[in-house]
Amino acid sequence: MAAESYGRFMGRYSEPLADEFVELVDLRRGQRALDVGCGPGALTARLVERLGSDCVAGVDPSMPFVASARERFPDVDIRHATAESLPFADASFDAALAQLVVHFMEDPVAGLREMARVTVPGGVVAASVWDYGGNRSPLSTFWSVVADLDADAVTESGLPGAREGHLVELAEAAGLVDVEESLLSVSVRYAGFAEWWEPYTLGVGPAGSYLAALDVEARDRIHRACREVLPDGEFDVAASAWCVRARVA
Repeated sequence: MAAESYGRFMGRYSEPLADEFVELVDLRRGQRALDVGCGPGALTARLVERLGSDCVAGVDPSMPFVASARERFPDVDIRHATAESLPFADASFDAALAQLVVHFMEDPVAGLREMARVTVPGGVVAASVWDYGGNRSPLSTFWSVVADLDADAVTESGLPGAREGHLVELAEAAGLVDVEESLLSVSVRYAGFAEWWEPYTLGVGPAGSYLAALDVEARDRIHRACREVLPDGEFDVAASAWCVRARVA
């Protein structure tokens, strides 16, 4: 259920983002890659397509996500673990990637440092986070409405890596070198407002949790306000993510 809800909420963005992310990292056959915070497997799928199942591994702190990923990729080494404590030996991979994960790490610098530890010297560590700080995330419309109605609400704009330059700071603090920042963008089409709104009611992530904690009247206010700012009929939502690609010294 957790994997299905995530797919309906964020999967339609994370899937095309994974295509852009893998192209940026530019992996080649024969290399080994680790998907850190693999979730139900949006990025894992792209790594398997490019490298083969035997050259890909993944970790996630959520057992439901681990179970979903194992079912989807039975030949991939998927383990239950956090980014800050990866269950692999030093220099096990040519690349370690974290898509939409750094902002959820308890200690982002420690997580990136662990990713570097399990990557060979000269290998690649890469990470991406939605541009919450620049109001260019898939959730920016929702959080903008919430901020207007609830001055005490804690949005995702202050999360680690969610603003320009912060992923670079975190990567450099973790000891990575040749850190390069870029912006990856995707666009998703909705048939109408109902399709856009429904995933927020599933309780997924900070936005879903915030909405679920409100009483009916408060939820209705947010629903009405979002409806007023979004178009009638079909519409597209564009989203951008900050990304860093770095080397292990």
